[in-house]
Amino acid sequence: MGDVVVSEWMTLDGVVQAPAYPDEDVTGGFAHGGWHMPYMDEAAMKWTLENVSSAGGFLLGRRTYEMFAAHWPNAGEDEQPFAEPLNTKPKYVASRSLREPLEWQNSSLLGDDAVAAVRALKQEDRGDLLVLGSTELVRALLQAGLVDRLRLTIDPVLAGGGKRVFADDGALRPLRLVDSEITSTGAVLATFVPASGER
Repeated sequence: MGDVVVSEWMTLDGVVQAPAYPDEDVTGGFAHGGWHMPYMDEAAMKWTLENVSSAGGFLLGRRTYEMFAAHWPNAGEDEQPFAEPLNTKPKYVASRSLREPLEWQNSSLLGDDAVAAVRALKQEDRGDLLVLGSTELVRALLQAGLVDRLRLTIDPVLAGGGKRVFADDGALRPLRLVDSEITSTGAVLATFVPASGER
């Protein structure tokens, strides 16, 4: 049985919107796109690569899938350490609007009930399933109690507003810190598991 692992780049005030590029996601007039890249030092790069390369497969929301599918199949030579696992390993996509067959190799839809599909995938011996970005999917998986690990890169910057991954749903979800590292730029690389039991 594999774990569901969520990996997010996050500002100190919890924003995950448009971390990599200025025009990545300007929804709501967000003007700070690319805020994460000044904090991507060697340690953060290694951490991100470890997250991607150790995954048995990927869980993606529609928007993240479409952005990745437009980039990673055509990635340059310097990006191949990330591109190779993303292109070759299974990708399971939560979407109500996309239809199969999906164009990006080894990609399939989770179906009408993404949470039930992920619950079934966890029972199979596929290795860990890594969720990248995909804020709506992450919220649904957290609410269903299906997230086994949160691997957060928390940058020392405040965005002042923007999309956040954690829902304001009033639910208390205690976590336990099991690993952390501070990078040369002051970013915190932190791994959390649910505090209710050992993972």
